[in-house]
Order: sequence, then C-alpha cells, then structure tokens
Amino acid sequence: MKTSIVWFKTDLRLHDNETLVRAIEQSDCIIPVYCFDENHFKSTEFGFQKTGNFRAKFLLESLIDLDNSLRQIGSGLIITKGKPEVELIKLVQKFNVQKVFSKKEVAYEEIQTHDLVEKELWKVHCTLETFSTSTLYHAQDLPFALKDIPDVFTNFRKHIEKESSIRSVFEKPKSIPSPKIDSIVLPSLSQLGLPLFDKDCRAAIDFKGGETEGFNRLKAYFFDTQAISNYKETRNGMIGENYSTKFSPWLALGCLSPREIYYELKKYESIYNANDSTYWLQFELLWRDYFRFMMKKYKHHYFLEFGINQSKIESTQHNSLLFDKWRSGETGIEFIDANMNELNSTGFMSNRGRQNVASYFCNQLQLDWRYGAAYFEQQLIDYDVCSNWGNWAYLAGVGNDPRGKREFNIDKQANDYDKLKTYRKLWLTFSNKSIFK
Repeated sequence: MKTSIVWFKTDLRLHDNETLVRAIEQSDCIIPVYCFDENHFKSTEFGFQKTGNFRAKFLLESLIDLDNSLRQIGSGLIITKGKPEVELIKLVQKFNVQKVFSKKEVAYEEIQTHDLVEKELWKVHCTLETFSTSTLYHAQDLPFALKDIPDVFTNFRKHIEKESSIRSVFEKPKSIPSPKIDSIVLPSLSQLGLPLFDKDCRAAIDFKGGETEGFNRLKAYFFDTQAISNYKETRNGMIGENYSTKFSPWLALGCLSPREIYYELKKYESIYNANDSTYWLQFELLWRDYFRFMMKKYKHHYFLEFGINQSKIESTQHNSLLFDKWRSGETGIEFIDANMNELNSTGFMSNRGRQNVASYFCNQLQLDWRYGAAYFEQQLIDYDVCSNWGNWAYLAGVGNDPRGKREFNIDKQANDYDKLKTYRKLWLTFSNKSIFK
C-alpha cells in the first residue's frame, strides 16, 4: 500500500494544485499535513517578527477552510508545530509513508528547509517530490533558460506573451483516500507569540483567509461588481474595497491560483469584453511571476544590501531613530505617515502607498532598504517573499529597475493621488481625534 504525505505550505487550496493531484494519482492513501515551522515565528536578523499577527490570523483562517474542504471529500488536515525536518519524519514513521509531495520553492531560506527535510527523509527511505504551483506561466514553458531570463521586465514580458502559453488548471479532487484524521487543533495567536488585535473600522477591506473566501472575492470583483473593467483607471486608488483586486493575500498563501484567476478573467472577457483593464490584471500577475523567476535566478542576492547589482550603490548606515519615526508613522510627512498608519493598523497598504513609503525610506532617509523589506515582511497580510524583496530591491536601485534608483516626489504623489487629502485625514486620525493639520 503506497502511503504519501501532501505537505501543504503556501498552496492552501484544493483547486489547481498539481502537488495534490499527483499525490492522489501515485498513492493509495494520502496524509495532508501543515507544519507551523518554528523558524517562521522567530525574530529576523533585522529585529522583527518573521510572521506578524495580521498574516498569522489570515493563515489560521485559511487552514480552517482547507481542513473543512478536505473533510468534505473524505480527508482532513494534520497540524504539527516545530521543525519540518523533525515533525514530518515523525509522521512518515507513524504512517509508514513512502513519499512526501510538496510545492517547489525558489527563495533561499525555503530551499534550505527543503534540503533539510529531504536529507532526513532519505534516512528513513522516503522520497520528496515537488511541483511548481505558484506562477501563471510554468517555469518549463519559458522561452529561455533560467540563466538567460532578461533582467528587464519589459523584455521578459514581450518574449513571454509572444512565445509562451498558460497551462490549463488542475481540477479539484472529488475524493481523497485518507485514514481517519482527528479534528484540527490550531495554535492561537498568543501561542504563536503574537498579540491579539481588533479590526480597524477604517480598513479598506475585511480580509478573511481561505480558498472559499478567495473565490468569494474573485466573484465579487469580477462578476458581482464588474470592477475589473475599470481596474487600470482605479488601481492607484487608496480608499475603499474595489479600487484594486486585493487578491494578493489569497495569492500569497496559495488560497487562489494565478491560473484560476486568469481563466476566470477569460470567462469574464467572453461575457463583458476585454479592455485595457482586464489586460492590466494579467500584466500584474506576470510581474508576480517575474519576481519569482528572478528569485530563482539570483537566489540569496535579493537579501543582500547590494542586491543583484553588487557595485551600483553606496553602502548605507542604519539609523534607528529615523527608522522608528518611519515605522511608527511619525516622520512629519503626512502622506508617508498616513500610509504607515494604515499598514500598522490593518496589515495592508495600497500599491501606490508602498512605492511612496519605500522611495522615501531609500531616498530621503537613505536607510538600508533591507530593514524596510523586513518590516514589511512582519506587517503585511499579503507578504510574498519574492514580490516583497524584489519590489524593495527595485525601489532601492539594486534590483531589476533599468533606470536605477527610482525616487518619487512625495508632495506631487500626494497631490496626484490624494488631492482632497481624504486619505490623509482618514489615517491621521486616532481615537476619534484628528491630528491632521
């Protein structure tokens, strides 16, 4: 009897999940597992939590939803906590597992964990097989070798759109053969070493984790409101639920598949017609792919001060005082402070806000960009290792921006995107007392 573990990580879904499909094809019995990696709940070298409370809450909700979905088709989710290379081995031995299936990783720390797990699995005569589940375009379908992927996004995009195609999605399994799995027991935020928090009534959207909620958001943005038809015009907005798709938290944890979004978009276009806005969503999904492929190409360089351009900028000194003012929204620059207040209060910030606070951090404050990226890693509900570090490196001039260090005129940006100061008034208000001047 072939028994396999499906090790869920940032692929918390049943639809379009090749890892799960291949495991079912090759196995008589499936053990779905999620491990709370203890390293994900420690402080980083920059002094921040690797996982903050906003994302942890979203993760817990996503795991509950995944477990419910698994139980509807005859399975369930086993939760472990500790080191994956230890906890998975315990389960391998308990269930006499021959193979572990998981998603393929590209980032430095994730690959290190993969290698540790694989090494320990070999010791108990168990193998590890991985599949790419995170991108719109499959790595094997790129029109160039990994080492030849263009370092400029526009060149990458033109080749991809002309020479590559998007694979079909994998169907959600109708049943999963599993032994009886006990009811799920999840750690609380406090057990993960994280503080509880209340929802801020000013939040643009109430994010709830899980594949079910991800599909609800997809349906709402596409078919219920048809907001996607105006996406290109509204995507630089800063207030409200529908100025942008806000798919990113579900994409980051793999509750939504980028390919599923793409094919739902094609369905939408067949009904309501394609336009620049529907194309622009595909364009943004391609950016997400690009940062993942770049991480695969340059590996740990994205976590170094000089990034992938090792000699193009001068070294910066970390200034704790300036950093703390930026982090706590006390720079005195209202547009920056408002955005940081939103991040600190909700775990989310618009794309326009992210670019501005990162530009201010790198150019006006001239701080080590990695501290900003690490703080975002802690705070963001939609943190994705490739997109976060890739975007910060881009803004700092050590990534894939062909123009070098990109600097935003903060006053002009504030006037262009918050002309009536509505956003600043909203997020420079605390306890019903406005500090807006």
